[in-house]
Amino acid sequence: MSQSCAVLRAAASRVLVAGLGNHGLQGTRHNVGMAVLAQLAQKLNVTDQWRADRRCRADVAVASLEELDVVLLKPWGLMNVNGLSIANAAETYKVGIEDIYLVHDDVDKPLGKIAMKLGGSARGHNGVRSCIGALHSDRMVRLRVGIGRPVGEAMVDRFVLGRFTTAEQEVLPRVLEQAVSLLLEHILRGSRGTKAALAPDRGQGSATSSDKGDQG
Repeated sequence: MSQSCAVLRAAASRVLVAGLGNHGLQGTRHNVGMAVLAQLAQKLNVTDQWRADRRCRADVAVASLEELDVVLLKPWGLMNVNGLSIANAAETYKVGIEDIYLVHDDVDKPLGKIAMKLGGSARGHNGVRSCIGALHSDRMVRLRVGIGRPVGEAMVDRFVLGRFTTAEQEVLPRVLEQAVSLLLEHILRGSRGTKAALAPDRGQGSATSSDKGDQG
């Protein structure tokens, strides 16, 4: 879809995929969700179609996937206010709560592990907490990308705001590709009416039917 075709097809089904993070801090672990969005844009051939959408306070690109419109969103501002951009985008682009995909980092999973779930608590993630508050719901689909935890006495806040190490950067391209593949598989299943059921998250030990525990 060209930039001149930013107006969505009225008859199309629609999903919103948002990469959570701190705008302008590319390359940090906390921004891995936005890195997945960049990879997704490349996969959908809309890398050159990002545009500033002041209504949503975000960078937006719109892609076509079979009979589906996929709205890609990278919120402006800090992680803990990402939800405002996503709520505005859901209203602007007329996207239902369960057709919103949040892509974000997860310190409870090692780098290389990804998983999808439906709903559940924020588990201390400020971006997810912001989305739940702004949307007044936790029924969004979440793609969690493991980044691991710091070792020793290192602070988690400092760790997530730090950049990936050289060794981690060697693994990262494969992780991003796997994340995009899982995301597109689930979106396409939904558009065909065959979306695999995602069990609501009920805590750290639960697994979802679509991720078979984890991917990677």
